[in-house]
Amino acid sequence: METHSHEYYMQQALRQARIAFDADEVPIGAVVVWDQKIIARGYNQVELLKDPTAHAEMIALTAAFNQLGSKYLMDATLYVTIEPCLMCCGALYWSKVGQVVFGGTDVKNGYKKTTGTQHPFHPKTKIIEGILAEECIQLMKDFFSKKR
Repeated sequence: METHSHEYYMQQALRQARIAFDADEVPIGAVVVWDQKIIARGYNQVELLKDPTAHAEMIALTAAFNQLGSKYLMDATLYVTIEPCLMCCGALYWSKVGQVVFGGTDVKNGYKKTTGTQHPFHPKTKIIEGILAEECIQLMKDFFSKKR
């Protein structure tokens, strides 16, 4: 079986973020990886669905639960282009996801703004941050500069 790097999977999440960008949604993308395979994908669809909970992570998690027929993702990794917000952290906590890998930090809406140094995920969830951070953050900057 082929093994991919964190950068490879973050590139896949960035593909999802670019779909959001092209749809005039905040460009955040996510993929869920299980056993070296992408089993779910998501991108922000807040405007499309008129639903403030339609974040990339939430959509990818729901797709993963449906794919596996399980509410727990202990052996999965969620890759997301930008630091999860507190709402998404709650969903990730309850999913018991094994690992969260994110690209850029989000000083305005990321979980660290509220939790500081506290770990808002399940106690066994591992966190890796900063994977392709510059590329992830640049997509956000490009999106918001286009809006101004």
